[in-house]
Amino acid sequence: MSKNSFLYRVFDLYYDGFRHMTLGKTLWTVILIKLFIIFAILKVFFFPDYIGQHAQEGEEAEFVANQLIKQ
Repeated sequence: MSKNSFLYRVFDLYYDGFRHMTLGKTLWTVILIKLFIIFAILKVFFFPDYIGQHAQEGEEAEFVANQLIKQ
């Protein structure tokens, strides 16, 4: 890849920016930890697999349709 190509310049911009960050690295670490907590931990405890527990295998779409009609 030549140094004049668009992709190289974009990559170089981000690489150079992340390399010289000081406070930003800490902020990105906090952001990644929060995302892990949201998607890994909260999903397990607060969002159970309701359809998987109540619908027969292969009939999930019909179960959802019936639940929508009832509600």
